[in-house]
Amino acid sequence: MPLTTNYYDLLGVPPTASQEEVKRAFRQQIARYHPDKVHHLGKEFQVMAAGRAAELTEAYRVLSDEGRRAEYDHALSGAGFAAAAAPPPAEPQAPETSAAPPPASPTPESDVPKGPQFSRERASRDEFVRKATIGRFRQALTEMDADYDESQVRGFDVACVPKAKLFGRGKGPRLLVQFVSRVDGAAVAEAWTRAVKWGAPSKEELCVFLMGSSIAPQRELADAIAAQRRKTRGGKVALIPVDARNWDAHVPTDAPAVAKNLLARLRGGT
Repeated sequence: MPLTTNYYDLLGVPPTASQEEVKRAFRQQIARYHPDKVHHLGKEFQVMAAGRAAELTEAYRVLSDEGRRAEYDHALSGAGFAAAAAPPPAEPQAPETSAAPPPASPTPESDVPKGPQFSRERASRDEFVRKATIGRFRQALTEMDADYDESQVRGFDVACVPKAKLFGRGKGPRLLVQFVSRVDGAAVAEAWTRAVKWGAPSKEELCVFLMGSSIAPQRELADAIAAQRRKTRGGKVALIPVDARNWDAHVPTDAPAVAKNLLARLRGGT
């Protein structure tokens, strides 16, 4: 990898990071791009994830070895990056039997990197997943040959309305999709309010897919949805929380058929 990329920034650690801190950062970040985490996002994004995993692996290979790291720090200075301060001496460890990076494993919350670099990395990951999730939804809707036209609604990633017919609009609910970092009670309330505001003039049925790479317990989501239903009595709104990691969803009994068909297609990957 050319020196236009800083391995320390890539792993989200400072130049003074110890060997153990480098190892923890690598394990925490490489787990995000494991094939099991992206297999449902489509081939294009699987390739992107594999590329990022390769970059992280190379960064770990260099920074976990004292000799290679010293050479890399010297090259960084020559390329115009800030010189890296020497890291603290590594603690004595038993010799490793392989030069391969350690396998990814769950990282305690206290060991998760913090600070601006980690925040940027997390934002980049969320954007990556958002694009993949929205792309897969659009693909599934197209494959179903559903009679919808896409519109634009502030606050939502996708908004679809039934195609206009000769004597009025076609049948079916309006579809809205919003991707959030975490699907929880607050996200439910915000998405519901926006959806109702958009659909109020037409009084047409609405179906909201609230998708995220993290999701609150089912009880919290059910309570939040029930509270919104009480506020909008008589409204035809179905909100479906969706775990974008595996397409698991909390589907209400009154969800429209098109929503159930879409979710089935998303889970099946076809």
